[in-house]
Amino acid sequence: MPALKWGLIGASDIAATRVIGAIRASGGDAVGVYSGSADRARDFAASHGLPNFTTDLDELLGWDIDAVYISSANDKHFVQATKALRAGKHVLGEKPLALRVDEATAMVDLAEQQGLVLAANHHLPGSPLHAKVRELVQAGTIGTVLSAKVAHAVLLPERLRGWRLGKTTPGSGVILDITCHDASVLNPLLGTPVAVTAVAVQQAAWNSGGQEDAAMTVIRYERDGAPAVLAQTHDSFTVGYAGTSLEVHGTEGTLQVIDAMTQDTKGQVVLTNAAGVQTVDVDCSEDLYVIGLRAFTAAVEGTGTPTATGRDGLMALKVALAAQESAHSGRTVHIN
Repeated sequence: MPALKWGLIGASDIAATRVIGAIRASGGDAVGVYSGSADRARDFAASHGLPNFTTDLDELLGWDIDAVYISSANDKHFVQATKALRAGKHVLGEKPLALRVDEATAMVDLAEQQGLVLAANHHLPGSPLHAKVRELVQAGTIGTVLSAKVAHAVLLPERLRGWRLGKTTPGSGVILDITCHDASVLNPLLGTPVAVTAVAVQQAAWNSGGQEDAAMTVIRYERDGAPAVLAQTHDSFTVGYAGTSLEVHGTEGTLQVIDAMTQDTKGQVVLTNAAGVQTVDVDCSEDLYVIGLRAFTAAVEGTGTPTATGRDGLMALKVALAAQESAHSGRTVHIN
C-alpha cells in the first residue's frame, strides 16, 4: 500500500515530541494539523514541516488523508473521533479514549460498523518488555499467576504542569493520566478486571490546581478456571528519584521488569524461580511509538493488529474511571 497519510487533531506536546517522528519512521506522511488556535496551528505546522494547518476540523477531514491522530483535550476526543470515523478515517486516539464508558463504547461500535481501525495510543503494551512478560506468563513459566504490582511514580515535567492539575478540567488528574496506562499493561496480562479500590491525594507543593497528583489502587482480576488475581499500582506526578517497575508473582516464580513503564525504556526482565535468578534477553532498542505506529499501519493494511485496540482502550478507561470513582467515594467500585 502507499504511505499512510495522517491528519493531526491537536497541536500537542505528545504529537510534537513523539508521534510525528513515529509516523514518519513507520513510513507514513503527516499532512497537516488542526488546532482551535490559528496561531498555534500555524506555528506548529511551521515547526514540524507540515504543509497544511487549519482551525476547521471539517476542512482537515476533507484533506487527502487516510487516518487521524487525536491528541486534543480529553473532553474533545469523543466528538472528534466520531466525526473522523463518520468521514471514513481510521483513528488513533490519545488516552483516555473518551471520558465516559458509553462514549468509548459508541466509538468502538462505530469503527466496527464502518470497517475502520480505531486504536488507543497506549504505548506500553507494544513494549518488547511487556510482550516478553505476556509470552512467559502464557507459557506457564511462573505457574499460576497470583498477583502483580506496578510502580509508576514519576515527576511530572514542569512543561506539563498545566491542565493535568486543574481540578475542574475534564479528564485531569493522575488516575486518567497514568493509571489507565497501567491498566493497558495489566488487562491483557491478567484477565478481566472486575473491581477496583483506590485512594488518591494531592502532594506536590507546586500543584496549585487542586487535582490529585498521587494514587494507589488495588484491582481484582478474574479468569476462567483460575484463582482471582490482585494487582497493585502506585501512580504519581510527585516522585523524582524512583524507577518504574512491574512485578508478576506466580506459584512457580516471579517476573520482575525493571524500568518498565517509561517512554524511553531500556529495561530488563528478570525471572526468579527454584533454579535461581536469571535475566531474560529482550531487545529494547526500538522506539515504542514507532512500534505502535507500525502496528496501526499493519492493521489498516489488514496484516496486523494495533498494540492497543479500541476495545483495549475501552477496558483501560473502565479501570481508570472505576479507580477515580473509588478514590472519591471511599468504596470499592465494581466494573460491569
